[in-house]
Amino acid sequence: DINYIIHAVPMQESRKFLTSMKSHIPCKVPILSVTKGVELGTFSLMNDILAETIGSDNPTAFLSGPSFAKEIMNGEATAVVIASVDETLSKELAEILSSVEFRCHTSRDVVGVELGGAIKNVIALAAGMCEGLDLGMNAMSSLVTRGCLEMGSMGKLFGANQETFWGLAGVGDTFGTCLGPLSRNRKVGYRLAKGEDLQDVLKSMDGVSEGVFTVLALEQMIKTKMNKPNVFDFKFPIISGVAQIIKGNITPKVGLNLLMRYPIRDENRGSS
Repeated sequence: DINYIIHAVPMQESRKFLTSMKSHIPCKVPILSVTKGVELGTFSLMNDILAETIGSDNPTAFLSGPSFAKEIMNGEATAVVIASVDETLSKELAEILSSVEFRCHTSRDVVGVELGGAIKNVIALAAGMCEGLDLGMNAMSSLVTRGCLEMGSMGKLFGANQETFWGLAGVGDTFGTCLGPLSRNRKVGYRLAKGEDLQDVLKSMDGVSEGVFTVLALEQMIKTKMNKPNVFDFKFPIISGVAQIIKGNITPKVGLNLLMRYPIRDENRGSS
């Protein structure tokens, strides 16, 4: 018997995988997704992909937060959040998965938790570039902070709960991914800033850097939602800059220089 299913396939392969596995997934069995990102082309989150491939008969939940696999395997203290529109399911999964070393909190904000898990990888790419250019901690702190504000702005655009971004799925995961030595996305940004070719970097990595694909999807996702492409660069300069770097239109040095030349404005009103 199958009581629960955990989905841990990389975002860009998830739709194909789930479609091929649909006939093997029992009806009504809850699915917990630990995949983070946005699908290229469709701009879908995992919540959308599961509904479109498996259907609505299987309850779903989504885990996010600062959770490097190596530290979890070593039994190091970790806290995450499990989001589901089914509050009973999220609490049930939290009770099953929680231990002294691994604590699970719950949320009903599926969109917010998923967006946080996607955007933090993009901010980490920028943080790695900042480190690779030896810009110092002042620049790094400012970059990560402004990146979190862009996360909140995007959440507002897509109807997420703003409080979600100040929790584990937002700033919590962002801090870990931007500053942690185990972060693949930070390493990619760092190596790009040192002059390496993107494809060479990706080919040499053991795992997947979701941020590389996510930033391109986010760019189009936001532009489509705003219906004002010219406003995108102004309201989301970090996401926009990283997208241009990944596409090869500018270098990390030029991108971060442009960010420092960003028009002066009220800090709080600028993110609304």
